[in-house]
Amino acid sequence: MKEVKRNTTTLKSNGSQDNGEAYGIERPHLAEDREITKLARWSGNLNLAHVHETNLEQPEVDGTYELPALVFLSIKRYEGETCGGQFDGEGVASFEEGHTYKGIFSKGLMDGFGVITLATGLKYEGEFVSNMPMGRGTYTWPDGSTYTGEVYNGVRHGMGTYKCAKNSLSYTGQWDKGKWHGKGTAYYNEDKTSWYIGDWVMNNREGWGERCYPSGNIYSGEWKNNTRHGEGAMRWQRMEQQYVGKWQDGVQHGRGTHVWISVRTDGSQYSQNNQYKGDFFQGQRHGEGTFHYAGGSVYKGGWKNNKKHGQGKFTFQDGRVFEGEFVDDQMKIPNLNGNRAPTPFGGSPLSGGDSFKLGPDMALSIECLLEKIPKEKRDTERKQVEFVLLQQVMELRSIYSFYSRLGHSHSPDNTFLLSRLQFWRLLKDCNIHHHGVTLTQIDHFIREEAGLAEIHSPFTPILHHKLLSSLVIVAHRIYSKDMMSQNNLLSACLSKLITDAILPNAKEVKGFLFKQPDFAVVAMKHMKQCWEVYEAFCRVNVTMTYRHLLWMFKDLRLLDHKLTTARLLEIITAESQDRNNLSSSLDLEITFLEFFEVLAGCAEVKLQQVSDVLEEDRALLRPDSQARSDLPAMETGSSTGQEVESQHVRTEDHKMPDSTEDTVENRHKGKEVQTSDVKDHKLNLRIQTFHQFLNRTFFPAYEHHQLVTREMETFAQEAQRRKEA
Repeated sequence: MKEVKRNTTTLKSNGSQDNGEAYGIERPHLAEDREITKLARWSGNLNLAHVHETNLEQPEVDGTYELPALVFLSIKRYEGETCGGQFDGEGVASFEEGHTYKGIFSKGLMDGFGVITLATGLKYEGEFVSNMPMGRGTYTWPDGSTYTGEVYNGVRHGMGTYKCAKNSLSYTGQWDKGKWHGKGTAYYNEDKTSWYIGDWVMNNREGWGERCYPSGNIYSGEWKNNTRHGEGAMRWQRMEQQYVGKWQDGVQHGRGTHVWISVRTDGSQYSQNNQYKGDFFQGQRHGEGTFHYAGGSVYKGGWKNNKKHGQGKFTFQDGRVFEGEFVDDQMKIPNLNGNRAPTPFGGSPLSGGDSFKLGPDMALSIECLLEKIPKEKRDTERKQVEFVLLQQVMELRSIYSFYSRLGHSHSPDNTFLLSRLQFWRLLKDCNIHHHGVTLTQIDHFIREEAGLAEIHSPFTPILHHKLLSSLVIVAHRIYSKDMMSQNNLLSACLSKLITDAILPNAKEVKGFLFKQPDFAVVAMKHMKQCWEVYEAFCRVNVTMTYRHLLWMFKDLRLLDHKLTTARLLEIITAESQDRNNLSSSLDLEITFLEFFEVLAGCAEVKLQQVSDVLEEDRALLRPDSQARSDLPAMETGSSTGQEVESQHVRTEDHKMPDSTEDTVENRHKGKEVQTSDVKDHKLNLRIQTFHQFLNRTFFPAYEHHQLVTREMETFAQEAQRRKEA
C-alpha cells in the first residue's frame, strides 16, 4: 500500500539510484536562435548552426537552443506518494541545484507524465520513461521559445514543431537526434512570407525543396548545404525574370533557360519576351547559347561574361543573316575597299533600294542623297554608310533606347518608340544647332512625304531606321562642304557626326525639361495643352520665332520684376552657341521643344521667387533664434548636429547592428537619407511651381488674351459694318 511522506534523498556519485536519478539539465547557449541537440555530458562549447542564403539574399540564422550533458542531481526534498520505500505515484521533488519536478514516479524513477523546471527557467512538460523525457512533450525556454513534439532520450526526435520567440523563426517537421532532418517546413518571419518547404539534412537545406524569399522571389529545386545546387527553377518577382536549369553554389551554372517576362504597356514596341537558352558559368551567360529577342531577332553562338563573343549567327527579323565573329557583344565586320563589297551574310547582294546588310529596323531611306551621287558609285556609297552604322550599332541602339524613355515612367520592358520631341532633344544635346542649322530646318530636310503639320508635331513617332536615315541626312547637311574631297562623302560625313558629335554628347541631357527624369514625367502631362497654344500661334504666324515668343510674353503680361525681358532672353539663349549675339537668335524659327523648354525655364524663375521668400522668412526668424541660443535645446525646440546624430545612432542601436563598423555605416546612410529628403523636397517644389505657373499664370493669361482678341475682332467687324451701312 502506497503512503505519503516527506523525504530527502541524495543520488550516489556512481550513478546508482537512491530514490533519485540522473537527469539532463537544459541550459541556453545564446540569446538568439537555439537548437536542442542531445543529452550528453556537459561541454562548454557553444555550437550554433548558421544557414547562409547566397546570391542576393540576406543570411539567415537557423540556430536553436542546445541541451547540455547529463549531470547527477541531488534531491533536496520530496513530497508525494511512495511504495516500498521508493517514490511511486504522484509527487513533487526539489533538487539541490534549484530544479523542481512534479508528476508521476514509478519505482523511484520519473516515469509517466510530469513537469520539470530547471533553475535556468527551462521547462519540460510531457512523458518520461525511466527518468528520461521520452514520447511526446513540450520544451519551453525562458524567452518563450517552445518545442512541441516527439522526444527520444531527452532529444527531439521524430515529428515536432519549434518556435523561436525572438525572431519569429519556426520549424515543423522531422527531427533526428535534435537536428532538422527529413521533411520539414521553416518560416523565417512573423508574416510567414519567407519560408522553405522540403528536405533537410542535419539542419541544412539539402535535397529537394521550395524557398520563398522575403523579396517574394521563389526557388524550387535541388539544394546542397543550404545553397541552390543541382536542377532548379528561380522566379524573380519584381524583376519579372525566370531561370530554369542547373545551379552550383547558389548561382546559375551549367545548361539553363533564362526568360525576361515583359508586359506590353502604352508606347512599348514589343509584346514578346527575351529568352536565353544555353550555357551559364558562375551566374553569367558563358559558353554556347541562343538568345531570342523580343523583336524577333535571334542570336546563336558563343558567349563570354554575358556578351556575344566568338563565332555566332545573328538572324534579323526579316530572316537576313550575319554569320561570323563577335567581339565584346559587337559584330566584327571586314572593311570595304573600293567597289568590292563583302557578303558576310553568305548570300548574294540585294537588289533595288533595299539595304545590303541592315535589317528592317535599320534599313536606310537616303535616296534623296544618293541621287546627287553618280549612279555607278551609289551602291558602294550606300554600303560604306551601312558599314559605319554597323560599327556603332550597339551604341546607336542604346542612344535610341535612352532618348525614347525620356518623359516616360518605368515600363517592365522599357521599350518605347522615339518621338520627334525626344529626337529634337538628342540633336540639341549633340549641339547640332551650333552648325548653322535649326531644328525646324532639319525637320524639312527629313520630312519625306510627311505634311507640314506632321513634321512639326512633337508626337510623331520616329522608328529606329528613320533615326539612322535622319542622322545620315543631317551629317551630309552640316559637313558636306568641308568634306567634298572624300572618296565616300556620305560615310565620311556620317562617321564625323557620330565620332565628333553623337558619341561624346549623347545621353548628357541639357535644357530645363528633361534634365530631371521625375520632373519630365510630370511635365509631359501638360504637353498636349502647351502644344495647343503653340499650334494656335503658328496658325496665325505660320511659324514661331524667339522674337514672336518674346512678344507673346509681353502680350500675355507675364513679365514682372523677376521674369524680366533680360531674364527671358537668358532663358531663350541658354543653349545658343553665342549667347551674346541676341540678334542672331531672336529671328530663328523654333520647334515646340524649344517653346516648351522656355516655359519650364520661366517656371524655374518663379521657383526662385518662392525660394527668395522662404529665405527672407528665415532671415526674419534668425535674430530671435540667436538671442535665445543660451537656452537649453528643449526650450528652443532645436538640437545641435551632434545631438541629432546621437539620436540617429540610438535608433540604429535598437536594430542591434553586428559591429561598430556597421554603426558608422548606418550613420552615413542616415546622412544620405537626409540629403535624399532635401532633393525630394526640391523636386516636389519644382513640380508644384511648374503646375502653378502653367495652371494659374500661363494658361489663364493665354485664354484671357484669346477672349479679348475675339471681342476686339467682333467689335472691329461691327464697326466696319456700320461704316459700310
